[in-house]
Amino acid sequence: MSRVSGESGEPADGDGAHELPEYAERVLDVAESIPSGRVMTYGDVAEWLEEGGPRQVGRVMALYGGAVPWWRVVRADGVLLPGHELRALDHYREEGTPLREAARSAEGHVPRIDMARARWDGGGQDHGR
Repeated sequence: MSRVSGESGEPADGDGAHELPEYAERVLDVAESIPSGRVMTYGDVAEWLEEGGPRQVGRVMALYGGAVPWWRVVRADGVLLPGHELRALDHYREEGTPLREAARSAEGHVPRIDMARARWDGGGQDHGR
């Protein structure tokens, strides 16, 4: 599957589009394979690909993840993506993703993902290697 990056103003090859790095393509493919209502952590994705780490996956998602279900790739502690909490929360509620209500003392009273129930291990999926 090919994706076009909208990040830079001018493509390197001059034809109006350019390919994403191969690692980014693989990360985005995993993000697209996560079922509705389930999540994988950044580290889970890196482990699944047997390449990179959580920071590399996070970087790919930050730069190129807008066209895939970005809300399904999350922090290991279940905290919603800062700055995108409300958009993500809408997706989680629509998909029925298990959530843990926020403590009264939590800033903004934003729930967390219930990682024990929502985490997906990729069961039944081929790594694509």
